[in-house]
Amino acid sequence: RRTKLAVAPELPEKIEQILWCEPTVAQASLYREYQEKSERDMIDLAAGGATEGRLRMATLTQLLRLRQICCDPRLVSPNSPASHSSKLEALRELLAEAIDDGHRVLVFSQFTSLLALLRPELNEQDIGHCYLDGSMSAKQRQSEVDRFQNSPDIPLFLLSLKAGGTGLNLTGADTVVHLDPW
Repeated sequence: RRTKLAVAPELPEKIEQILWCEPTVAQASLYREYQEKSERDMIDLAAGGATEGRLRMATLTQLLRLRQICCDPRLVSPNSPASHSSKLEALRELLAEAIDDGHRVLVFSQFTSLLALLRPELNEQDIGHCYLDGSMSAKQRQSEVDRFQNSPDIPLFLLSLKAGGTGLNLTGADTVVHLDPW
């Protein structure tokens, strides 16, 4: 991997800011509900003689669901309102402030389904944005990168963490957000 110093030594040092988000009451309740259900399921699997491999896979799946709830309850409970996600509430505030101040923002997430939940909201608010995930062809990816790089009126680029980490140079942005459970 190339370092920032090797690619663009003229760029200033990064400023890192961690925003801690306490879950909403509904989000915490759903988390506890899934956590208790997961524990019961694991006990039932073990008592039923499940193999170690099956127990490991079930554990990883259950941990994934808990991590998704931390991002947005709609990832596991589609009927949940968008207001139940404290991370999305924090992102909305951050984006509103950044866009008002003329910043251009990259939003990365490992969950393309989370990015998909953001897109209709951005369209409703008429916030220009680009999108890139691993399912896109090389031509589509380059088209989105070029559109963002060459359109100062598009303040936002949504990228899947995996697809965005494959050799992209997005110098048109000055702010990066990792929208994930950690």
